[in-house]
Amino acid sequence: MLTGCAWLPQADEDVDAKPATRAQLEERFMQLETTVMSQCGGQQEQFAQQQQRLDRVTADLGEIGSLLRGLQSGLAQANSEPEQVTRECTNDASVSNKSLLGRSEWIGLPSVGTYLKARIDSGATTSSLSATEITRFERDGEDWVRFKLGLNDDDSVVDGVRGEWIEAPVDRRVRIIQASGEDSRPVISLMMTLGPLRETVQFTLNDRTHLDHPVLLGRRFLLDIAIIDVAEQYLHERPEFPGGRPAADAGADEATDADAQPEG
Repeated sequence: MLTGCAWLPQADEDVDAKPATRAQLEERFMQLETTVMSQCGGQQEQFAQQQQRLDRVTADLGEIGSLLRGLQSGLAQANSEPEQVTRECTNDASVSNKSLLGRSEWIGLPSVGTYLKARIDSGATTSSLSATEITRFERDGEDWVRFKLGLNDDDSVVDGVRGEWIEAPVDRRVRIIQASGEDSRPVISLMMTLGPLRETVQFTLNDRTHLDHPVLLGRRFLLDIAIIDVAEQYLHERPEFPGGRPAADAGADEATDADAQPEG
């Protein structure tokens, strides 16, 4: 315990004093032992603190080295040619069982007896049919409407249905808010065909003669049965009706399509 430590005579000690007794020597020895242990303990604490600082510096140097290696790896990858990864497309069952539609298609209305051009628009909620002279009346206690198809002279349609009255029960009414004010429109259900699809579709009746397509098909029709390829149009053959032109002649009518912006 006394290795490396020296005992120096105290200034107030008397060198000519009488020899100390055994008890005095033991007491003095204990005092010296306490002093030495105090001094050595302080040195050990300082050594422990210095070791902790050294450990922290070593850890910091290791982290800096790791960061530098990561930067060097990133620079090497940035200077190398990008790797091209080719993945094979797999058929998604949620898509494969749906019909593919272009942005414009021919539809058929069997109960009316005509084909019409339709704009496919996923931005619209409800489908819409162009109608004029919409008249509400009651039949057997239920709300009905009587109307004519809203058509322009250049619209492709079976000529026999132009100007003919169409009657249908009202399923519901929808409120439309526009800049000019609010409008309430009747909604009816009609059987509709489009390529392989044959569905009962709800149509809002309103005048679309200022637009390029007398029919708009919205999300409620598309849901779960069809998807849209906006790069294509008229992917399905025009249906045929008595008094109408053959499906083979539809190309001439399709060529006049103005390919307008999405319609409301």
